Amino acid sequence: MSLAEWMPEPLLVMGPGNLAIWQWLGLAAIILGAWLVGRLGAALVIFIASKAAGQTETTLDDDLIARLRSPLRALASIGLARAAVIALELPLHVQHIAGSTLLFLFAVTLVWGALRAIEVTASHLGRSRWATARPSSRQLLSLVARVAKVIVIVFATIGFLSALGLPVASLLAGLGIGGIALAFGAQKTVENLFGAVAIGVDQPFREGDFVKVEDHVMGTIESVGLRSTRLRTLDRTIITLPNGRLSDMRVETFTRRDRIRFTTLLNLIYETSATQMREVLAGIERVLREHPGIFRDDIVVRFLQFGQSSLDIEVVAYFTTVDMPQFRTWRQEVLLGFMDVVEKAKTEFAFPTRTVHMISDAKRR
Repeated sequence: MSLAEWMPEPLLVMGPGNLAIWQWLGLAAIILGAWLVGRLGAALVIFIASKAAGQTETTLDDDLIARLRSPLRALASIGLARAAVIALELPLHVQHIAGSTLLFLFAVTLVWGALRAIEVTASHLGRSRWATARPSSRQLLSLVARVAKVIVIVFATIGFLSALGLPVASLLAGLGIGGIALAFGAQKTVENLFGAVAIGVDQPFREGDFVKVEDHVMGTIESVGLRSTRLRTLDRTIITLPNGRLSDMRVETFTRRDRIRFTTLLNLIYETSATQMREVLAGIERVLREHPGIFRDDIVVRFLQFGQSSLDIEVVAYFTTVDMPQFRTWRQEVLLGFMDVVEKAKTEFAFPTRTVHMISDAKRR
């Protein structure tokens, strides 16, 4: 049975747009009712989802529910309105307009929710331990979030144009050709951008780290940008390295080492006896083991070789510090201790010497 048969005579009078008065009133009632019922239904769904999210350790789901509250309400209201419009027995052209309008609003609300979800996810990742330990990754997260938003908007626009009947295939083909041309023109920029992404994900260094790039550049990382990385050298100059090249280069990071290696070669005079050599070896090892800054599990003190002008002693140890001023102080203390040991053993450090044999002209004849 049609709803029009239940309507009083005054409501059957035709109004604007070739619609009866009861149909206009029905549209207004549907809009208001869908808004109210949609809010109630969305509130129920959000309440249940919040209870479930409260049982998890992560706060991402809580943030998503809080930010998606409005889009969920809108989606519920639009869905209810779309189902209720059918009962109004609207003319075909009006049904088409109403259905298309509600479908458009539904799609816009989906895009709205997707954009908010991207913002919440990027913000949550920016506050995570991973991002806190990698300051440069925050720029990358912001960039990825913007790119994701653009992708969502582009796909939504393509869907909207397709719904209007426009030739989307030819448009995509044109965009593809333009994209290829742009990629060739911006090859270096894209390479540096992906290099920044690789540096942000792999984290071979951080801002403030002291590094050596290949074997010729040493300095402190001042900033890691989307195109290049700036490094301040020991001469206080600034070197700018493109991220595309830097991601393929060998980078040695000194800041992340757990201790600093100490190595030296001591040269004693050839007049040193075996007894004195044993005394020196024992004294040097004692100096290292008694020093509070030495890692005692890895100490090497060995008579290495008979050199060209000296008896050579190899010394290798590790200082339990990563602070260079502290390392230099401790190294000085250890070297002075070595000098005391050599003096107490009554021997001396050797001077580099060279023997030159002179042959006179008389002997040649």
